[in-house]
Amino acid sequence: MIRINELQLPLDHPAGDLRNAIVKRLKINDTDLLNFTVFKRSYDARKKNSEITFVYIIDLQANNEEKILSRFADDKNIRPAPDTNYYPVAHAPEHLTERPLVIGFGPCGLFAALTLAQMGFKPIVLERGKDVRRRTKDTWALWRNKVLTPESNVQFGEGGAGLFSDGKLYSQIKDPKFYGRKVMHEFVRAGAPEEIMYVSKPHIGTFRLTGVVAAMREEIKTLGGEVRFENKVTDFIIENGRIQGVTLADGQELRSRYVVLALGHSSRDTFRKLHERGVFIEAKPFAVGFRIEHPQSIIDHTRLGKYAGHPELGAADYKLVYHAKNGRAVYSFCMCPGGTVVAATSEPERVVTNGMSQYSRNERNANAGIVVGINPEEDFPGGPLAGVELQEKLESYAYILGGKDYCAPGQLVGDFIRGKPSTALGEVEPSYKPGVLLGDLTPSLPGYVIEAIREALPEFGKQIRGFDRNDAILTGIETRTSSPVRITRDHDSLQSLNTRGLYPAGEGAGYAGGILSAGVDGIKVAEAVAKAMLEDLTAVHM
Repeated sequence: MIRINELQLPLDHPAGDLRNAIVKRLKINDTDLLNFTVFKRSYDARKKNSEITFVYIIDLQANNEEKILSRFADDKNIRPAPDTNYYPVAHAPEHLTERPLVIGFGPCGLFAALTLAQMGFKPIVLERGKDVRRRTKDTWALWRNKVLTPESNVQFGEGGAGLFSDGKLYSQIKDPKFYGRKVMHEFVRAGAPEEIMYVSKPHIGTFRLTGVVAAMREEIKTLGGEVRFENKVTDFIIENGRIQGVTLADGQELRSRYVVLALGHSSRDTFRKLHERGVFIEAKPFAVGFRIEHPQSIIDHTRLGKYAGHPELGAADYKLVYHAKNGRAVYSFCMCPGGTVVAATSEPERVVTNGMSQYSRNERNANAGIVVGINPEEDFPGGPLAGVELQEKLESYAYILGGKDYCAPGQLVGDFIRGKPSTALGEVEPSYKPGVLLGDLTPSLPGYVIEAIREALPEFGKQIRGFDRNDAILTGIETRTSSPVRITRDHDSLQSLNTRGLYPAGEGAGYAGGILSAGVDGIKVAEAVAKAMLEDLTAVHM
């Protein structure tokens, strides 16, 4: 198989032009091109008033491939295609009776369980929340009626925090084994649009992702696995430095010497229990800030110029970074084109925001987190759980600023920059439900965070015209950008540093940030569990 890089075609090219371009690039007859697939399609809109072209990476099969590659030996853009298929690293023996446990059914737990099931290890998944259908109903109850269900919300339940998000499926992780391709492939098999396999910034969107996740759950069950909802793990059975099982909220004990800890970043009670049981945990950096909203049309025209609204390009996104004079980095986080700001708390009397988009990305506003990085050494010293405690403190105060009914505190960008409380909206209407209470966001976050964001917003306005417009909306607060802890693991075995058989994984453990990277980490940990189980079984029978 041959790969062609950097194959460019006009934005509006007919479908048949791609085959013609491949034949022309390779200087072969059309009959010699046997088949081809698009590995990736991207575009460069940095020069928005010039012509935007699609840039393709193509994998193909042709007659006389060795001869073709020999002719283009000096061309760096024509090379043998890498093998991107996934190959299981192990298969469970038929007589295996012990079953691995997977705690959490977000993207990491989902792919850990699916991979284990596909290898024949019949995992048992323990999810504290509800299945996707009932979870969606509970989440809407908070957004519409201000009724919070602590175990079933944006953070907890089937699909994890990634379910109520933009459904972004891209990451900057290094992936030499193409685990990311397996993640995409499994999503497509479960009903996701096939384009996620090749577009440069794929996404699924919340409503489509719910069906995909449910279909993958059914495959796990068909392969002999179990998925148990409303099964909250409240304790860990650890003997002589080895995990032996877990205790559930109803008092039931489940025994297993192989436990995947696929917690979300909001599993604060579980973090505390692990710390109490002596599992090695350390504080890690994260970020805090606000959600900002603008009309999506402003972002489209600034980023795409005359191509704004083009159906092949969709709603435009952005990525911004600014280094403030006080030494803090301010950056955009989890940008959601054509989306909404959502209530994302999982705890009573706390307010935290997140962003979400549907697959269509056709809501009026664009939103993103505007956040400032903080670190344990400088900003929350005091032990492994100090970051958790800081998040809780900030979210509790945001609840008070929002009126104590799960509304969020908000402020117009112009007023925020000037240090003046907001009293009335302009043209931009906040999308956050249950609602926004205008006022002054200054006391909601540490002073150095406020100072840095105030300085950054006008600078961002120089990059995206209108970004610092007076009536753009800031909604507080964004605190759960990533886990405030790392449940540190051994680099090779992927087991906890001091608890054998316990496999910290995904975003909650500090090893992922987003759906794709969490899914990839779930696959890696599943492989490590499978290898360990087979090695231990072999040792017993020697």
